[in-house]
Amino acid sequence: MNIHEDWKLINNHHYEREWGFPDFATALDFVNKIGAVCEEMNHHAEITLGWGKVMVKIWSHDTNGISPRDLILCESIDQLE
Repeated sequence: MNIHEDWKLINNHHYEREWGFPDFATALDFVNKIGAVCEEMNHHAEITLGWGKVMVKIWSHDTNGISPRDLILCESIDQLE
């Protein structure tokens, strides 16, 4: 796996990354793309949308921690950029 260096592992529990955008509409479009990837993988991230920013947290709820699926989802989201 090769995930973007901006992903941060928080408390060995979840990965977190934030993106900046020029406006709300662009950020919302990115959220919708992330949502489609999550649905396709049946692995759902926690997504926070604000004006010009998107925050994503990823972990495996069934283990309450990190699994290989999380890294695959991080990498898949990276490919949306």
